[in-house]
Amino acid sequence: MITPVLLCGGSGTRLWPLSRKSYPKQFVPLVGDETLFQASAKRLSGPDYAPPLVLTASDFRFIVTEQLQDAGLDPGAVLIEPEGRNTAPAILAAALHLATTDPAALMLIAPSDHVVPDAAAFRAAVAAGVPAAQAGQIVTFGITPTHAETAYGYLELSAPPKDGHATPLTRFVEKPDAATANVMVKADNFLWNAGLFLCSAQTMLKAARTHCPDLMEPVGAAVTQAKTDLGFLRLDPAAWGRARDVSIDYAVMEQAKNLSVVPFGAGWSDLGGWDAVWREAGPDARGVATTGPATAIDCDDTLLRSEADGLEVVGIGLKNIMAVAMPDAVLVADMSRAQDVKLAVAALKDKNAKQATAFPKDHRPWGWFETLVLADRFQVKRIVVHPGAALSLQSHHHRSEHWIVVEGTARVTVDEDVKLLGENQSVYIPLGAVHRMENPGKVPMVLIEVQTGSYLGEDDIIRYEDIYARE
Repeated sequence: MITPVLLCGGSGTRLWPLSRKSYPKQFVPLVGDETLFQASAKRLSGPDYAPPLVLTASDFRFIVTEQLQDAGLDPGAVLIEPEGRNTAPAILAAALHLATTDPAALMLIAPSDHVVPDAAAFRAAVAAGVPAAQAGQIVTFGITPTHAETAYGYLELSAPPKDGHATPLTRFVEKPDAATANVMVKADNFLWNAGLFLCSAQTMLKAARTHCPDLMEPVGAAVTQAKTDLGFLRLDPAAWGRARDVSIDYAVMEQAKNLSVVPFGAGWSDLGGWDAVWREAGPDARGVATTGPATAIDCDDTLLRSEADGLEVVGIGLKNIMAVAMPDAVLVADMSRAQDVKLAVAALKDKNAKQATAFPKDHRPWGWFETLVLADRFQVKRIVVHPGAALSLQSHHHRSEHWIVVEGTARVTVDEDVKLLGENQSVYIPLGAVHRMENPGKVPMVLIEVQTGSYLGEDDIIRYEDIYARE
């Protein structure tokens, strides 16, 4: 059995405004109806695969389990990283966790934000790498280049690759300039580095002890001192904080001698920018791709995308342009500047704009909410609560609230009073009252919340009980 190790803690700033720190690209349906995380988990499932082991941030833990369940998959272990320390500590934590039960267990390390249209072909490539991995090799999967890409690293092989066979790796090549990329693409022994690795847990740990021994103590302590929390495994924060922030490529792969490469040429993208999304969207004869309520008139080589219901995006006479509209932000840029979108995030952070990091929908363990109107002394929200879910028992110092149920049924607690509200029914929550809302039904419950008061921040919450054990 192969255990997929899904890494999903990144922020994906190059796909702003759809991908943000509070809700990054792996959890968003960028191509098709499934999220990239769901598609990755499905691709690495079947009779030869164990349930996935997921490494993620605390803020995403409930999103991970919810999306796996929605995809019809049982989650395996979910390890919570106290803070981002790059891929090397995360992968070592996964290897240590697996080694406690089976040191020879094969682990397939995969980012959770890649697009691979032919899942069966990818599983066949993984199967081709299993004998080498069982023999103590670290197997990576190189992507057959389709063009001279400067945003990817490359793998130089010792010989031209053969489908279905692992070939020894000569060296890693950093992201090249355009001229070097052209030379490598024309050669027959260079592949793109996709950051996908297959090996046994004991092979990975042996490589770490050899090439980055300084990581073993803090990561080992973080795993052995981890605490169980509602089915999640929280790595120890103090120990984890001592681990060096370093990628697995720098820490292990670029030094290891036991690396082999299996080629994969059936289609792949890391969706590292809006230009990649444009290519995966399947542009028409004039190179135009539209998503959502978007209309292109006399445009060429253009991406138009609207992520807001009722917000029409119209392009006229555009060439080589990408325009992405969200309810709270719009990106318009030349397609050749796709890798510079991260500069927009940095500029917005400098001016303290919430759009830099905060997603319009605030996802919580019980569902999500979005702000419809925000003024000095009032705020209107739409709140969606999953079936069987409940908000914490709480009170506020600075605001009162009105709740109006518009779909489903709500069980509402206000101090000692508990009652059911159906559609078109409402309740008033006085300032300071201890209250909670729950969804006792089998369909999502939707309500409109009107807040009034001198301060409307999300930190004005005193929690008394919480089924999700949030602080």
